[in-house]
Amino acid sequence: MLNVAPDVLALYIGVMAAMAVTPGPANVFAIATGVERGWRAALTAVLGMNAATFVWFVGAAIGLAALVAAFPLAFRVLAIGGALYVGWLGVQALWAGFRGDGYSGKRGRTAPGSAFVAGFSVQISNPKAVLFFTAVLPPFIDPASPSGPQLATFATVTFALDAAAMSAYGVGGAALSRAFAVPRFRRGFSILVSLLLLGAAALIVLR
Repeated sequence: MLNVAPDVLALYIGVMAAMAVTPGPANVFAIATGVERGWRAALTAVLGMNAATFVWFVGAAIGLAALVAAFPLAFRVLAIGGALYVGWLGVQALWAGFRGDGYSGKRGRTAPGSAFVAGFSVQISNPKAVLFFTAVLPPFIDPASPSGPQLATFATVTFALDAAAMSAYGVGGAALSRAFAVPRFRRGFSILVSLLLLGAAALIVLR
């Protein structure tokens, strides 16, 4: 990490740590996935979200800020599409709660890759990510030095902090799933999960 000045790196770590633990669409989705499907699915979703973050870093390397400025409508459509997807998951959870059965706690109903895909979809359309890569990250880049090594350093820090925060949220949600043997608790949490997902969708649209 010698390609970034120590004081700049320390400041970046502080900013990134604050952003990583701040509740947003990604962390809310991690909680909801943990509650609904368990810790394995939550961690799989975290992998999906970090894969999307990698895509954003690649975008940053090829001039993402310029692309956003040139095609703002395209990125807005992307965000709305992600919000609709997350909102649909919320509606399904709400229907499960009001139908009376709620989540059964069975993990086999969902394809193994779906948590990864869902996590990727949430993060790739996350306005918090767009804001980060177009407004927060650029000031940390030294234009007098090669941007590739700097981005690699910042990416390493981002992946580590994001993964830690998202995993903590997801595993915490999964710990609550042990109470799913109680039907009333199961129904109530189905409704809670739906509110979390719908809230995440609203955050994506409104930010």
